[in-house]
Formats: sequence, structure tokens, C-alpha cells
Amino acid sequence: MSDGEKLIPINIEDEMKSAYIDYSMSVIVSRALPDVRDGLKPVHRRVLFGMHELGVYSNRAHKKSARIVGEVLGKYHPHGDSSVYDAMVRMAQDWSLRYLMVDGQGNFGSIDGDSPAAMRYTEARMKKFSEEMLADIEKETVDFQLNFDDTLEEPKVMPTKVPNLLVNGASGIAVGMATNMAPHNLTEVVNGTLAYIDNNDIEIDELTTYIKAPDFPTGGVIYGMDGVREAFKTGRGRVVIRAKVGFEEVDGREAIIVTEIPYQVNKAEMIKKTADLVNEKKIEGISTIRDESDRNGMRIVYILKRDAVPNVVLNTLYKYTQLQSSFSVNNIALVKGRPQMLNLKDLIHHFVEHRHEVVTRRAQFDLRKAEERAHILEGLIIASDNIDEVIQLIRASKDGDEARTKLIERFNLSEIQARAIVEMRLRQLTGLEQDKLRAEYEEIMKTINYLKELLASKEMRMGVIKDELAEIKDKYGDERRSTIEYSGGDVSIEDLIADEQVVITISHAGYIKRTPLTEYKTQNRGGVGQKSAGTRDQDFLEHMYVATNHQYMLFFTQKGKCFWMRVYEIPEGSKTAKGRAIQNLINIEQDDKVKAFICTQDLKDQEYINSHYVIMVTKEGQVKKTSLESYSRPRTNGVAAITIKEGDELLEAKLTTGNSQVLVASKSGKLVRFEEEKTRPMGRTASGVRGITLADEKDEVIGMVSIDRDHVNDSQILVVTENGYGKRTKLVDDDGEDVYRITNRGGKGVKTLNITEKTGSLIAINNVTDEDDLMIINKSGLTIRMRVSDLRVMGRATQGVRLINIKGNDSIAAVCKVMREDEESDENLEDLNDDITNETSSEAETQE
Repeated sequence: MSDGEKLIPINIEDEMKSAYIDYSMSVIVSRALPDVRDGLKPVHRRVLFGMHELGVYSNRAHKKSARIVGEVLGKYHPHGDSSVYDAMVRMAQDWSLRYLMVDGQGNFGSIDGDSPAAMRYTEARMKKFSEEMLADIEKETVDFQLNFDDTLEEPKVMPTKVPNLLVNGASGIAVGMATNMAPHNLTEVVNGTLAYIDNNDIEIDELTTYIKAPDFPTGGVIYGMDGVREAFKTGRGRVVIRAKVGFEEVDGREAIIVTEIPYQVNKAEMIKKTADLVNEKKIEGISTIRDESDRNGMRIVYILKRDAVPNVVLNTLYKYTQLQSSFSVNNIALVKGRPQMLNLKDLIHHFVEHRHEVVTRRAQFDLRKAEERAHILEGLIIASDNIDEVIQLIRASKDGDEARTKLIERFNLSEIQARAIVEMRLRQLTGLEQDKLRAEYEEIMKTINYLKELLASKEMRMGVIKDELAEIKDKYGDERRSTIEYSGGDVSIEDLIADEQVVITISHAGYIKRTPLTEYKTQNRGGVGQKSAGTRDQDFLEHMYVATNHQYMLFFTQKGKCFWMRVYEIPEGSKTAKGRAIQNLINIEQDDKVKAFICTQDLKDQEYINSHYVIMVTKEGQVKKTSLESYSRPRTNGVAAITIKEGDELLEAKLTTGNSQVLVASKSGKLVRFEEEKTRPMGRTASGVRGITLADEKDEVIGMVSIDRDHVNDSQILVVTENGYGKRTKLVDDDGEDVYRITNRGGKGVKTLNITEKTGSLIAINNVTDEDDLMIINKSGLTIRMRVSDLRVMGRATQGVRLINIKGNDSIAAVCKVMREDEESDENLEDLNDDITNETSSEAETQE
């Protein structure tokens, strides 16, 4: 250690703390966060000020980008050249900024993520919009600070006329905090700011009637307003953005056409990832993806496979790709040099405060300059009134200093006035010029009076701010680019979907769809039926249910799991459509199958869910009752509904009120009827109790019916066999005697239909009334609809009548009762039925 030096011991922990805090504060204040007043980070402010100093305005020629970057780098921004150039490039990209600040010439990159050309190739100049941000900077409207080497001055903030932070947003990552602010529409922001100026106590809810939602440069659809409202009120929220799509026919195929994508999404990257997902079979239904974007705009074409349902494919794309993305709003900006979280009203308040300060300082500057000019004019007017004496006095003086002194003494002038008179040109002695002096003096006195009034009245200053904002709106205001689609908690989605009855069909291979019930017509008994859903090889329609769009649907699978869905979420398909694989709609295991579903009302209604039960039956005859409340909290992977023993499977599930009788029927034609109370409510994971004792090992349960005790006397049971025979039987006969006696659960049951080789095994059991229609579906996919009232009521042990003519090896797959619809006029209906019956009766005869 050399002489005169000494060691100072420092605690390393304290040194690191202070060094890191200094560094983080430097990043927060001087790099990453925008100022709440002008919405600019230091680099953007310096780029604009550098261009202002260079004089590259919107009405001048473009200058090389390297020249501008050099100016900013050398004078104000002591960082790498790429930091300046990248910032400037972004200010010129119409997919990055809602309102551009730089007018670029050359390659400034693309929405596909292409890099801009090097700065030596590109040129730039200011946009008129940026000039509004620098307006009046020379009038001492903002404070200046010394640059990095204390040789020049740069502005601390811009005197912006534009609420830039709101209209262009900002994003930045500091140390320990980040900001992500959404862009908004200038017209809306100005309207909101004007409303705030008129009423400083305005509520945020009222402001949102002016500023509806963010407005992104790439357009798109803002999906749902909950996140937007949250962001407006708290400064944090999640805005969901979807691409703007349409459907077209391309080369004879249906196609999804995307014309706008979400903000900050790289188009090329998105298309590549989507193609990968299609190849990995994660997204089904797409055959080709083409990017047909050109100078006229964006156009991405997803050509669909022939059997794909466009809406379903679109929803899958929303789910798995960036066609739907979210923008996390985090409104942190510097307020008086400190980072602060701000809501919508705070942002407007700080801008108006800044604008008010700028207008005040500008008025003070203008007043000072006007008073200085008025002072000189007063001297010039005195001189012109006494021009002969002034000339004589000046001629008699040996130099300018003596002339000035004499003038000051003779006419009681100030030094400034005397200097102006001595420097006056000869042409100002003409009569015309003297008139001009007086006119200018009068004009300037008016200006002085106005500026004094302005400085004395805050109301007047606010009026000036309003006028200037209105002018900005007229010049640069435009229509919204991002449209708003209300969803979720805004406009209830149910309001947009008609609550009509639909038929839900599920095929043996697990394909599901919903079809409006009106697509099915009524036929007479004995018809062969209309061609129904197209099915895949060796597939057939196995289940058919009737529901309404607004109901909730609980799916029960043979392995005993329960899944939850809204009916309108099931893809719609025509009667001949194949439907959609259930695996793509709910997270069901590959080897599981949906066996039953229950339609319920609102599952959030506590009174409803606590007063209803789900009763289930398995193939082996186990029954189980559980409160509906247990199924009111859905999980994406489903919940356990019943523990299934090995070799058994869940067959049926019904909704009851706890006041029902349960009928369980077996393949061998036997039926057990017992009171619901005989099965106590159990938890979701229980396996149940015995409901029926089966005849032998080959026998199995084929169905279950639950009937409310109040309706037992007018209830009828309809049973159908696999070869098309069926009958309906009253539960209680006309004498009040039980046709099917009530027994304990677990018994062998009584005969419900005389099973013979001709009839085949029992396949379905339903409770019906004369008002019902019956829908029967064959394994080949044929359907027939008939009126239950066409079937006569028979005794318990009879064989029944033929309901449907079965061709060849075909057999019945499912039987379902449906509500009677208001049909067309009876004449038309009879004609239709006659036609179908005539066509089919001859075929039936040849079969027999």
C-alpha cells in the first residue's frame, strides 16, 4: 500500500444491499417504466427529442436511421446503439403501436417476427402525432436536466397534448417489478378525459361508458369484460383476446378464415405451432393451413376435413393455439419519480394535472414574452411620436452608448427601449410602419389581458385543455379496431342461445351431437323409419336423449365417473351428421363409455341441489342413491359417482326428489318395484346396495325407471324387446290394484313381458303417457317416431305388439320417449305418414 492510502473496512452485506438498491432504482426510474405524464420511457423520449433537435419533422425529408441513432446515442442515451434503434423501430410498427410516433421508410420488420433492416439501410422521420407530444417544448413548459456528461440539456418529460400512456400503452420489466399497459382508442380516451374534467368525482363505472375497453393495433375480439373491468378499477386484470374469424367455402370445403390475430402474437410462429398440433393429432378436423396474407391485409385459411364441424374446430383452436391469448394488464408507472399502481381514473387524473401545469407554464412564458415586446413597442411608439427630436439627439451623440443615455434621460425610457430605438431601421420612420406599431401594440395588450385572465382562472385553463383535446380527437381520432364480445358474466351466454328442445344422440363408438327436435317427423306404427345419423363402419347409434339447450348435463360413464357440461356446449349437427367424439369434449378415459346423463336446472341453486338425488343402477343389479349436491362442483377430469365392482358397469342414472318409486327391469323380462326410501343416501364413492336378484349368470339389468309417488296412479310402463315388440302396461289398474306389486329391493321381480324367441330379450323400459311420442332407433341407424297413444294398454304377462319392422339381422339399439310437438296440419301429417307406410309395407311383407 503506497503512502497516504488507507483501508476502510466495509460490511459486504451492506455494500451489496446498497449497490443492488441503487441499480434497481436506476433501472426502475431511468430505463424500464414509463412516466405517467407522457407515457414515455427515457429511451423513447430521447429518440423524439433527438429527432426534434435534428429537425426531422413530418413535413421534412426522411433521414438515415443511423444518423438519428447517432444523435441520440452521442448526446442523450449512453447505452448500446441497438437499444435506441430497436425502440425507434417499434415506434414505427403499426402492429406494435396503436398510434405511430415514427414514420419509417424501408424494412422495419413484420408481424411474422422478421427483423428490421440494419439502421444504415432504413430512414425515418417524425409522425405528426409525435409533434403533438413535443408541442410548446421551447416555451419552458417542462423542466430540463443535464445529459450524461453535463454538456447539454434534455427534457425530463414531454409537454404532450396526447394522453399517450393510455392510447399507446407500455410494457417493461424493471427489477422487482414490471409494467404492462394496454393501448386504447384515442377518441374514447379523449371523451373520457373530457368527462373527467367536467366532473372530477366521476366514478370508474361511468368512465367505462366512454372508454369501453382496450383497443389493440392488431384488432381482434376482446372476449368478455370481467378482466377489463377489473383492470380499469384496480390497475390489474386479464383481458382475453381472440382472433377475428369468418367461415367460407374454399375449394368445395368449409374453411375458417382469420383476418386479425391477437396483440403481440407472432403470426408465423402461431401457424407453425398449429400445424404441429394438427400433425400430433391434438387438433382434429383441419386438413390444410395456408397463409394468404398480402399487402391488402391478413388472411390465414384453415381448410377443414369434410366431416369436421367448423365451430368445434374453432373452439379447439381457441383452446390450444394463440388464436386466443390474454393480455395481463399491470398498470405501473412513475408518479413523481416513484412507481405506482394506477387505475383508469388515476391515469386520466395525472395526465390532466400534467396538461394543466403545461398550459399554465406556457401562459406564463407567453405573458412574459408579450410583456417584453409590449415594453419595446411602448418605447418605439414614444420615439415615433417625437421622431424629429430623437433623430436630432442621435445625430448629436458621438456613439451608441451616448445616444442611449441621452434617450433614457430625455424620454424616461428603459435601457431595453433605448437600445431598440437606437437600432431602429430608417424604414420604420414611414407613416405606414408607425400605424403598424400601434396596431401591434393594441393586439399585444389584448393578448396580455387574455393571458392574465387565463392565469387567474383555473376554469379557463381547463377550457383550453378541453379545446386542445377536442382538436387532437378531430385530427387523429379513429374507429375502434378491437371489437368487444360480451361473455361469461356480462350478457349471459344463455341469452344468446334459444332454449329449444334438442335430441342428443350418442353412438356405440362414442360420437355425440345435438339436433333440434323439430328435425324428426312423426310416423305411424309399423313404418320402417327415416334414415337417421350417418355412422362410421360397424358403429351404430346406441343412446338417444331429449333435453333443452339451457340445462346442465351430467354424464355418467360405465366405470362410475360423472362429468359435467352445458347442453349448448355439445356440438350441433344435422340428423345425418356423424357427431363428435365424446373424448374431445370431456376428459373420459379411452376404454370408458357414457351410459347415462341427467339434465338438471341451475346447479348453483342450493335449495334445488339439496332437495334432489341421483339414483343409479348397475348391470349386476346394484342400486345407489346420492344427493345431487355432491355433483354440483364439476372438475375437468370428472368426479367419482359410484365404485364399480369388477365385471360390473354402471347402466342408468335418474334424478329424483326423494319421493319416488323405483322400477328395475332385467333382460329376462322381470321387474322389481320398490320405494326409493329403501336406499339411503350415500357418498359419491360408495358402491350401493342390491336392487334386483338376477335370474342367472346370463341375465342382466336393462334399465330403470323412477316415478314420483304422486303420479303412480296415472303412470304407464312401456317395455320394448330387441326384435321390435313392445307394449304399455298401467302401474295401477282401473280397480286401484297394483299391476306390478311393491316389494323390497333385492327381490327377483315379477314378469313384465312374456319373452319368447320371436320377441327377443327385453331391451328398454320407459314410463310414458298418452301425450308422449316414442323414438325407436335401430343398430343400422334407422329411426322411427310414433305416438304412444297408438299402442293399446295390455296386461303384465302378454307378449306385446310389433312396433317396428326389423330387416334382416338388424335389431333395436335404443328407445326413447319424447315430448309431443305442435305438428303441421293433420292433413299434411296423414299424407306424409301414408306415403311412408305405403313405401315400407311392401318391403315388410317381402321380409316376412
